[in-house]
This record gives sequence, structure tokens and C-alpha cells, in this order.
Amino acid sequence: MTRILAETYPDAHCELDFGNPLELLVATILSAQCTDKRVNMVTPVLFAKYRTAADYAGADREELEEIIRSTGFFRAKANSIIGMAQVVCERYGGEVPGKLKDLVTLPGVGRKTANVVLGNAFGVPGITVDTHFQRLTRRFGWTTETDPVKIEHVVGELIPKNQWTDMSHYLIWHGRRICHARKPACGVCPLATLCPSFGEGPTEPDKAAKLVRTGPFS
Repeated sequence: MTRILAETYPDAHCELDFGNPLELLVATILSAQCTDKRVNMVTPVLFAKYRTAADYAGADREELEEIIRSTGFFRAKANSIIGMAQVVCERYGGEVPGKLKDLVTLPGVGRKTANVVLGNAFGVPGITVDTHFQRLTRRFGWTTETDPVKIEHVVGELIPKNQWTDMSHYLIWHGRRICHARKPACGVCPLATLCPSFGEGPTEPDKAAKLVRTGPFS
């Protein structure tokens, strides 16, 4: 299944715009309950104003909140970003750490966010268990778990470690484009003959084709 997804989505990648680990960490915090498209509309202004962890740590809260307001939950996100940056400055010399055990100690950073940063900014294999990943791994029959950490460990045993980051992209891209939560486009799915959940959505190709989405996505 992963081979077919790799062939289907050869260009799969993180859809958040970033230039370094700090930018990706901030963008991923902002992406909670928000589309990547919206985050990418906000971050050019944000990244131009705040270039270092120290800049975020010393940010004027009202100014930061105003810039990120459109991403939703902007007060909580501002708290997380400022808190994260303060800890990065205090403990890690202003540089985002490149280890899971360190990243998850930062305010607003859980395993999902940490794995996004590790896999895409540091080249360290990581499994990103977002809502798409959870849904697809259960539909595919890879796991029956509902807890993200348990899903991460179960899938990590199924897939070679050096494929974790790419495999996360494949599932997220497939979930956004074809394997939707409410009406998956089963009739045009490249995994149709292998998927135990085939038939949850329309199986007729013409009807299914109308459900296929193109980016940019949430």
C-alpha cells in the first residue's frame, strides 16, 4: 500500500511553508485547528518580523496576536509561541533542539508537532499522527487503536524507520485528496483492491471522481 501511495504522490511533502526549524515549529503550532493555506498566508509577515527565538520570546503579545489572529485560537497560540521561544532561549541557546525528548518539553509542542519538525526540518524519521493519518490507518486495517501515541508505535513497527516521514506525507496527502472522512472517493482510489474499507464511499468511478480534491489543503 505504501509503495502504491509513493507512486501516486511522488511529490508529497509538508505543505507548510518554512525556511528553518524555528519557522516550521511556529507554523506547526499555528496549524492547530487551522488550514495550512491560512497559515501560509500569515507566516510571511510573521517570519519577516520575528527571525529568531529571542524575537518571539520578547514579542509584544498584542502585536503577535494581531498577526496570527486569523489562524484561530490566537491567544493560546501566542502563549505557546512565546513560551516555546523562551524555553528554547533558556535551555537550548536559542536553537530549536533536534531530539524528540527535548522538543516535547517545549510549551505547545506535543509528539505530532515534534515529529513534523524532526522529519521535515532535521531529516530525522518521524510519524505524524494527525486526523488524516489516524483515519486512514484504521481504514486500511493497520491498527484498531484510537490513541495517537499507540497508533504511532503500532505503525512504526509495520513500516521501516527510514520511510516514516515520507509515509506520513503519503497518508496525509491521500486523506486530503481522496480518502475523506465523510465520503471517501473509493471508486478512483489507487488502493481500492487492497483496502478493507472499500465501499465506504461511492465505488462508481464517475461519482467518486467528483469527490477528489486538489490543494492547497488543511
